[in-house]
Amino acid sequence: MPAKAEPHYVGLDIAKDQLDYCINDAAEGRTPNTPEARAGFIEKLKLLGTARVICEASGGYEKIVVAELLAAGIEVCVVQPGRVRAFAYAEGLLAKTDRIDARLLRRYGEKIAPRLAVPTDAATATLRELIEHRRQLTTQLSEVEGRLALAGPTLRKLLQRQKTFLQKQLKSVDAMIGDHINHDPDLRSKSERLQQVTGVGPVLSATLLAYVPELGKIESAQLSALIGVAPYPKDSGTMHAPRHVRGGRAQVRHVLYMAAVSAARSNPILAAFYQRLLANGKPAKVCLIAVMRKMVCLMNRLIKDPDFVLA
Repeated sequence: MPAKAEPHYVGLDIAKDQLDYCINDAAEGRTPNTPEARAGFIEKLKLLGTARVICEASGGYEKIVVAELLAAGIEVCVVQPGRVRAFAYAEGLLAKTDRIDARLLRRYGEKIAPRLAVPTDAATATLRELIEHRRQLTTQLSEVEGRLALAGPTLRKLLQRQKTFLQKQLKSVDAMIGDHINHDPDLRSKSERLQQVTGVGPVLSATLLAYVPELGKIESAQLSALIGVAPYPKDSGTMHAPRHVRGGRAQVRHVLYMAAVSAARSNPILAAFYQRLLANGKPAKVCLIAVMRKMVCLMNRLIKDPDFVLA
């Protein structure tokens, strides 16, 4: 069999109104971020044969572009802006413009070869949108409840009305999320499987299904690092600093933390594990992170192995 051709890396800086691209040192430019212009850009990439586009996660503006590239059969890598900026500093590059960023992304792809993006199926994409909307509602509701304590009589009426509206919206979105999962056999079976763990409720199971498509497909240690509950060492010479968790998918970790608090109280096995760590002198937050990591490993095993049965 012939060897697979090396990918042709293309840097793509995505903004709301325009796309800056760098195909090579002699081919770079700018195109409007419109459906017609994106279609023309994709046709240009197809002529390369082995194009692999490197772009940053840019506040959501990249979602449509990435989906269209993947639908056209073009490989895409969506990278974290902080890592790209650190790469620029390592090169000694301090200037920053859209065109410079497109060139930088191309070099980053060639040197680092980041992980390829995986197409998201329609059911998961819809679930992710509903979960994001739910998170926005809960954030607004929390802010309103915080203001109520200090509000005067006039403002209190307005805030109470807003609170009631947000609670109704949140209840409606929860019902839509439940219906969406129940109407998809794959999502429904996975959700039911995850909720077999005491402490895992509908919100956490839906969040995992929306934001962690790798669940059940990779090793538990990798999944823990992906979510952000894996402690990293910080040792140098004779110094051995405490280990801390870093990075990961914050939107999943926040929900998982509250589930771990519940599991540390109600799950007999995890509660005993939590109390044992406390008895050994571990700080409470460290014990909760350990419970979160145990839950990740357990849920990963439940999805990966359909024959695995909880005690």
